[in-house]
Amino acid sequence: MRYYIIAGEASGDLHGSNLIKALHNIDATAEITCWGGELMERAGARLVKHYKDLAFMGFVEVIKNLPAIIKNLSFCKEDIKQCSPDVLILIDYPGFNLRIAKWAKKQGLKVVYYISPQVWAWKENRVNTIKECVDKMLVILPFEKEFYAKWNYEVDYVGHPLVEVIEQYKADNKKTINSITKTIALLPGSRKQEILKKLPIMLEVSKQLPSYQFVVAKAPGLEESFYDHLLTPYPNVTSTANKTYELLLDATAAIVTSGTATLETALFGVPEVICYKGNPLSYQIAKRLIKIKFIGLVNLIMNKEVVKELIQNELTTENILHELELILHNTQKKEQVNSDYAALKSLLQKGGSASSNAASIVYAMIKNHN
Repeated sequence: MRYYIIAGEASGDLHGSNLIKALHNIDATAEITCWGGELMERAGARLVKHYKDLAFMGFVEVIKNLPAIIKNLSFCKEDIKQCSPDVLILIDYPGFNLRIAKWAKKQGLKVVYYISPQVWAWKENRVNTIKECVDKMLVILPFEKEFYAKWNYEVDYVGHPLVEVIEQYKADNKKTINSITKTIALLPGSRKQEILKKLPIMLEVSKQLPSYQFVVAKAPGLEESFYDHLLTPYPNVTSTANKTYELLLDATAAIVTSGTATLETALFGVPEVICYKGNPLSYQIAKRLIKIKFIGLVNLIMNKEVVKELIQNELTTENILHELELILHNTQKKEQVNSDYAALKSLLQKGGSASSNAASIVYAMIKNHN
């Protein structure tokens, strides 16, 4: 069978690579062409375009790079025609992938979407586009199945691919216990603006807990000097780059900005406090547009507050310290978090790996169609 896979980000490259391995396991004759990165290429796909050439974030940058985006779309369509795949598999990256899906459907191609755009949070009207042009939606969050059901669209829940990624990492790397100094991980995000809003508040906590070593996970792509003036005043704060999983493996607790990092932290079994603070006006607009109860994936998946969320004006050093004291020293709280984390992992495993589940569904779909 011939597969054409499009991933437009680093996370898509990671999850795409595991899907490619699973497809090769189930289909010995698989010919896979991809847009992605080195991981997908190493997994056995022919790489056509690297995701780094596709990463245009923000309204202004998108407008500025519109000719390049249009050129990429045009090139992608021609390349898909040349390959004539049995199935087109799209991984997240909705701005680009939904446009390709619309075109592909008109060409009579079978379209599978793996890892749904977050239509449940905002831009719900995208569901109509998905229903029109996607033959099979494979979702990785359990509540997404129920969400799509409200739109009369049946989707397949395959489990979350981060479970297998983190389990493999833990199996390959032994945990080391530092009995002298315990570690608190600080994960302040990846963009300068959000780091400058949140990290200074997080860092102040270190003054109140001198017996702990605080370690900041630096964002890839940001220069070293950006962090220097922020960290210098704090003697028990260090930093690390491109070693977030290594940091979480040994962390006692974590202070984490919202996003996928909140889920990764939970899957490592690290008690955490979730932090978010944005521009006041942007926050008020987002609050009205985004229709979700929580901002942390852990809480969204479990549909309850498993970990504390300190949002906007609630994000203060005093509040972080209070929540840290609870998860570090309150036995009942620690046991509850551990119990919830175990339930979360069980829910996300879904009887096997997400990659294998997704590959089986895709393969069966093509085989039945052919």
